Formats: sequence, structure tokens, C-alpha cells
Amino acid sequence: MKSLSQPLPRNWAARFFTIWGGQSFSLFGSALVQFALVWYLTKQTGSATILATATLVAMLPQILLGPFAGALVDRWNRRIIMMVADGGIAVATILLIYLFATGQVQIWHIYAILMVRSLGGAFHFPAMQASTTLMVPEKHLTRISGANQTLQGVINIVAPPTGALLLELLPMERVLFIDVATALLAILPLVFIDIPQPIRTNEIGEEQTEGGFMQDVRQGLRYVVSWPGLLAILIMATVINFLLTPTSALMPLLITKHFGLGALQFGLMDSAWGLGVIVGGLILSAWGGFKRKVVTSMVGIIGIGLGVTIVGLAPANLYTMAIVGMALAGIMNPITNGPLFALVQSTVKPEMQGRVMSLILSAATAMSPLSLMLAGPLSDAIGIQTWFWFGGFVCLLMGVGAFFVPAIMNVESNRNAGAKPDDVQSLAVAAD
Repeated sequence: MKSLSQPLPRNWAARFFTIWGGQSFSLFGSALVQFALVWYLTKQTGSATILATATLVAMLPQILLGPFAGALVDRWNRRIIMMVADGGIAVATILLIYLFATGQVQIWHIYAILMVRSLGGAFHFPAMQASTTLMVPEKHLTRISGANQTLQGVINIVAPPTGALLLELLPMERVLFIDVATALLAILPLVFIDIPQPIRTNEIGEEQTEGGFMQDVRQGLRYVVSWPGLLAILIMATVINFLLTPTSALMPLLITKHFGLGALQFGLMDSAWGLGVIVGGLILSAWGGFKRKVVTSMVGIIGIGLGVTIVGLAPANLYTMAIVGMALAGIMNPITNGPLFALVQSTVKPEMQGRVMSLILSAATAMSPLSLMLAGPLSDAIGIQTWFWFGGFVCLLMGVGAFFVPAIMNVESNRNAGAKPDDVQSLAVAAD
């Protein structure tokens, strides 16, 4: 049930989609520039360790600061947070443009800019997700989630080949400027459109006017830990991300060293993933999934594991086999994330969503830095393909094994997040 400081206006769709449209352009610009920077590092170094480190430094702010950023999102004006986050990322990109234009850029400069961009994302993601709940009627949240999945798929299809083409036609500094322009498109609607703020409440639902920052952080932690099914899924997601996060960082080297191909084929691999995400989103929208959302998600995890395994097992002369595996993994991505995301978004109280969204993101990726530190040197030593097929196969096995874990299978019946831990444990026992 939503707790708003004011009711939704009749023109909520026009207001929301104006903001959503600006954010969509910004996401496209960020994806294009991300591709350009990764390809630059690939061509300049050819090192799996360098690429894994770049992914690591881009991930650390969201992991380490996520719980604290979420608490601030629930305290501060979410519209201002998004404007400052987009603006800060644009300023960092302008600095990188200067370094490229003057020939002063070094690898550590790119690391630093990636870290700044991640810091902005640590605030922007929970602010946008929590704001969506307050700007959109609850009955439409699943549709908006589907639209976000489709958007991500389109970006994954269009941004990589566009980035590859632009790198052939333009110097790097001009490619980077696209990110600045799209960030301004994201900020402009926020200047004119207000975003509702939730009424802050304590753990028993009473309005909260005072309270310390760390109290908010602890309250968010209790909210997540008191949901047995969600906690079990987060542990599972942590292991899966440990195994599969490095595959993204290592993909450029799989293309160049194993398949002996170039930027276009790297872009096509990303596009295969993006097309798969679109197809998977459409399938989920038309089908609706199994009656129990968690069953749909576990089937999706099995499919992702199978797809990544196929990529890892593809011989050097069967690039198309890898494309098929990547497309399969893409199809299964929204089938995995869509049902669980909709469940959390419609169940968690709006005034807690900044904290809960950030905690979910931080917890799910908590072990990824360790995997990136291991994946780079190990792949340089034993071969890039090994990490792909091993990680995919273990992911597949975990998806199958989840069907035998009661806490996961009962996540929809023990979803009383925000209740006192003792009360939730009693409900979980009754559900079992």
C-alpha cells in the first residue's frame, strides 16, 4: 500500500514517461560510452586482468556505499538526487574528454572515471526505482518493469554496434560527448516535474519525523533479513554473480583471442544478448509466467546457465554457436528478474524502497569483486573459455537445486518483509 505525501495526478502517465524518456536517452549514452571505453582498454592492453580490474573499480562504490546511499535516498529529495547524479557523471565525462583530447589519458584515469560513474549510479538507481513506485499506480508496476526490460534489451542491441561504428568515424573524445548530451536530456525533465516524496514511517508503520542516519540503515537491513525467502535468493544471487560477472569483463578477449574477431563481432555479441532480452520480455508479458513467480525465475536461472555454458563450449570456428548461447541467456534474463522484481516492488513499503533496492543490489554483487580479481589472472593463465563454461554450468545446477530449498520456493508466502524478525520466522514455519 502506497503512502504518498499527495495523491497521484490524473496525468501521471505523461509526467512519468517524460522523465522515463529522458532517463532512457541517458542510459543509451552511458551504454555507448561504456562500450567505447571497454573496447579502448581491450585494444590498448589486451589484458584480462586490466578488463577485470576496470569492472571491479566500476562496481565497488555500489557494493560498499549501496546501503548508505539507499538510506539517503529515503531521506532526501529523490528528484534532486537524480539530477545531481546525472550531472556529476556528465562532469566526470567532460574531464575524460579533455584528457583524451590533449593526449594525457592513462589507464588509471579511466578507472577513476568509471568509479565516479558508479558512485552516481549508486544513488540514481534506487532513487529512480523508488520514485517509480510513487509515480505509477500499483496495477501498472509490472508493465513498467516490462518496459524497462525491453528498453534495456533495445539499448543492448543498438548501443554496441553504434559505438563500434562511431569509433571508426570519430575520435574518442567526440564519442564521449554523446554521454554528456544524453545526461542533459535526462536532467531537463526533472527541472520541471516534481516527484512525490513518501511519508517516512518506523517499523510498526507510525509516521517518523526524527531518527539517525545509521538507524535508517539498520532498519533497512532488518527489513531485508526478516524476509526469509528474499534472503535465501540474495545468497543464491551472490554466488551466481560471483560466477557470471567476469564473463562480461572477459567477453572482448573471448572475441579477439579465442574467435580471432573484432569490434563488430563484439558488438554483435552484445546485440544478441539485447535481442534475447527483448524476446524474453515479450514472452513474459504474453505468457505471464507460472502461477508461482519464483518458479518462473528459477527456470530463467537454469536457462541463463545453459546459455553461458554454450558460449564457453563454442569452438573457435563456431562463433554462431556462441551467438546462440548469448541470445538464450538474454531471453532468460527478464524471465529470471521480472517476476522477482515485480514482487519486491509491489510488496516493500515506498518509504523503505531506497534502502531495500540498494541493499538488494549491494548484496547480490557483494562477491563480484573477488571473482573479478580471480578471473583475470586465472583466465590469462588457463584460458578465457574455462570461466565461461564452468560458471554457466554451476549456475544451471543452482537453478535446479533451488527447487529443493523451501525458503526459496515459499518466498511468496513468507514475504512479510518489514515485520519483526520473530513474527516472520513464525510465519515461515507455518508456511513450511
